[in-house]
Amino acid sequence: MTYISAQPVLTDNWDDICYPVNPVWLTDLLPDYDIIATDRQQLIVGEPLRGRKTIFGIQSADYTIIPNVWIREVIDKVFGKNYTVQIKYTSTGEFSISIILSDGFSVGSESLQRSMILTNSYNGKTPLTIQGQTFTTMASEGNKPGTSMYREICQNGLMGWADSFGKLPDYQHWLEEKPKTKDKKQPVKSTQELRKIHHSRLTPALFQSQLYEMLAGQKKARPTLTATIYEHLQQRTMTKADEGMLKKLPIPVQLAKQAQERLRLEERILGASPSYWLMYNAVNHALFNARSSLTLNDRYKLDERVFHQLAASSFA
Repeated sequence: MTYISAQPVLTDNWDDICYPVNPVWLTDLLPDYDIIATDRQQLIVGEPLRGRKTIFGIQSADYTIIPNVWIREVIDKVFGKNYTVQIKYTSTGEFSISIILSDGFSVGSESLQRSMILTNSYNGKTPLTIQGQTFTTMASEGNKPGTSMYREICQNGLMGWADSFGKLPDYQHWLEEKPKTKDKKQPVKSTQELRKIHHSRLTPALFQSQLYEMLAGQKKARPTLTATIYEHLQQRTMTKADEGMLKKLPIPVQLAKQAQERLRLEERILGASPSYWLMYNAVNHALFNARSSLTLNDRYKLDERVFHQLAASSFA
């Protein structure tokens, strides 16, 4: 399926994405017509600031929009004024929202801040997720969100892709067995699987109470497996044999070229030798800053695959 090419826009202002959005029913627009396509019943219409009314998608009757303002109200209730926000959004109605907290840890000479990453969309292409898990799955199965990190030098939001594995030996075993168990059930729930589930009809009160319950436990920092992997990647210096690795990663060729340029730039800025850590961040930067027909959901899927592939190579 083709998709409109878009480049994520960066903002630190909630107001840029908290504009009005509402369903407009086809039966109201076309009262003299019988609507046979029952899987498409409502238009999702938003009014971006300084913009015209925009139709972001056509959805089924049981699709519920999650306005960004609902998310903002819960975040303010949980964290008060003790956070900053970094948002990447597209003109096609997709949003990646990083809630940046004050505490964090160091990776080499760099200081990272703890964060929470939520995604949302008005076009149905990117489901509502918290740290890579869909909201509905977390609500129905009682899952707790993992963590993510914010890296200021490149304004990257780094998802906690390894957190669900709990212990390092479990994660290493999964990395070793992954090529052999491509079609088998994985020992730990894959966030890639969870993202396929779409949210069902929700009321504002029910949604906000469930989201609050999920996020309330995130006020305090806790050790995470992903942080351990970050430190390991930072210590793994690239060798001559690793120089062609960017071309082997599961990302489009043009993004790989941009990642290569970003890697060299950060080497100069930091005065550091190339490492798996810098390579991962270079790919992350290219994925979430380049114009592409990839949806935000696709970009996160690729980011997850790159993270696991680099982790596997670093432990080999």
